[in-house]
Amino acid sequence: MNKLVSIGFGNTVAADRIIAVISPNSAPAKKLKTEAKNANRLIDATHGRKTRAILVMDSNHLVLSAVHIETLCQRIQPKLDTAKFLAEHAADMEETEAAHD
Repeated sequence: MNKLVSIGFGNTVAADRIIAVISPNSAPAKKLKTEAKNANRLIDATHGRKTRAILVMDSNHLVLSAVHIETLCQRIQPKLDTAKFLAEHAADMEETEAAHD
């Protein structure tokens, strides 16, 4: 179940496909960004604003966001918790529904 997370300016990504959210200011992050750009794996969702976070996706793409890391993490965590809860309790919910039918 893909839960979408807003990363700013009307752009969204699937919460369960995010591996990491990193700061764009470190030398390794800048190197990752350059490598992703050269390999056509960079998605710029900043709308020309300053990059405040880099999302590393499970597809090996990097997504640039103008939203602060802390804000993104607050948006991502509830989505993942809900998806995890639903996955863990899907069988229980199906049994309950079947018992009521």
